[in-house]
Amino acid sequence: MKLDSGEIGKRLATLRKAKGLTQEELASQLGLNRTAITQIENGNRDITALELRRLADILGFSIDELVADEFRCEEATLPESGSRGEEPEERISVPELNVEKFKNVLLYILGKCAGKPNVGETALYKLLYFCDFNYYELYEEHLTGASYRKLNFGPVPRKAEAIIKEMVEEMQIQKIKTEYHGYTQTRYIPLVKPDLSAFSAAEKEVIDNVLDRMADWSAKMLTEYSHNDKPWKATDMNATIDYELAFYREPPYSVRAYEEDEQDNL
Repeated sequence: MKLDSGEIGKRLATLRKAKGLTQEELASQLGLNRTAITQIENGNRDITALELRRLADILGFSIDELVADEFRCEEATLPESGSRGEEPEERISVPELNVEKFKNVLLYILGKCAGKPNVGETALYKLLYFCDFNYYELYEEHLTGASYRKLNFGPVPRKAEAIIKEMVEEMQIQKIKTEYHGYTQTRYIPLVKPDLSAFSAAEKEVIDNVLDRMADWSAKMLTEYSHNDKPWKATDMNATIDYELAFYREPPYSVRAYEEDEQDNL
């Protein structure tokens, strides 16, 4: 049996879980960053001989056992929530919606795209999604903290309707209906400017990069593009899209130079 990087990654993930280590903990012991472990386990990054020897020492396996046709390793049952004072998950953080940040990001996008007839509600939601997920992939922190559902037309932020309704009532934006290529389109016009002090330089850069690349795309293009993004593809319909799936992205979706990150940790 010839093993490829995907099968090696799966076996290493099984051994790590059996050892009771999170990706973050294993990365720390190896001197790598967490995303490098994610890439290895997903088969998207080859592992060096030195890294493999160090993994064998940390996880307690022999390389012969790892590559054997009859590889066996039962995953350890993770403890119940609270039994070790922590959740049995590998997430760095659970998204928590920052309503004011969400409003400011939305106002910033609308301000930048006010003259673009293609940016209706559907396109707006996709731009918000890529801002949030690109930022998380780069910095492992949440931008707005919005949760996104997988729907037929792509990811949609939960609670967006309630927030937008509030913004309309507070005269921050105006909701209008227009005709665009024969379809009725819901559009939002900004009535106030965003609070730019709410953004760090890194946050603003990520948003600007998304807009520079995608703001001229039609809703159809944005929808089709989002359907091939790993987080959307790996999620069941109507379920919440896990931010951690951003680390399984491949080009052209990935915005993080993983090889450069790894060199920084050497």
